[in-house]
Amino acid sequence: MYRIMIIEDDMAMADVMKQQIESWGNRVMCVRDFRNVLGAFAEYDPHMVLMDIMLPFFNGYHWCSEIRKISSVPVVFISSASDNMNIVMAMNMGGDDFISKPVDLEVMMAKIQAVLRRTYDLAGRVPVLEHRGAVLNLNSTSLVYNGEEIELTRNEFRILQTLLENKGKVVSRDTLMTKLWQMDAYVEENTLTVNVTRLRKKLENAGLVNFISTKVGSGYIIV
Repeated sequence: MYRIMIIEDDMAMADVMKQQIESWGNRVMCVRDFRNVLGAFAEYDPHMVLMDIMLPFFNGYHWCSEIRKISSVPVVFISSASDNMNIVMAMNMGGDDFISKPVDLEVMMAKIQAVLRRTYDLAGRVPVLEHRGAVLNLNSTSLVYNGEEIELTRNEFRILQTLLENKGKVVSRDTLMTKLWQMDAYVEENTLTVNVTRLRKKLENAGLVNFISTKVGSGYIIV
């Protein structure tokens, strides 16, 4: 079973595509908030994206470019603008295939299955963690927010990963020090405080204010 994300503002068309793809045993999620496509992508963690070109706020080329900053998941463009220039641009922006509107459901499924076989016979999807639009790529250890990459040290990445993996739960200082110990030698409490403070400053400078909260006597939490 594969997870497919449909980014299409024609809801009637998206629902028809969804029903067809699900009939083949897949799971499908249709994006409704076209301001936060990247956040929805990171939360759903799809195996494939079906992307319309003409969308509200930002077009499909923009969102494909944003997705490519954090993931190599296959993106198939869908558009009525199926002239050669649009097809070439879709491929150049990181697309893996192109389906013309009006969509032929049998052709759509054939292309989806071909791209999935080609992709997942060779490599798996890229794991990411997302919160408030910030996307942490677990393979490249990079953090992307508003299209900008925030440089993290190894310890800062490990702290942020642990907090995001336990989002909504308090993570004790002992747990975080154990995570850092796995990467380096013994970490003193003061060193942990310095790392968390530095990480918070980087997040705030990028616009992520109050991203990490302190629970006095307990630890830290992302909510």
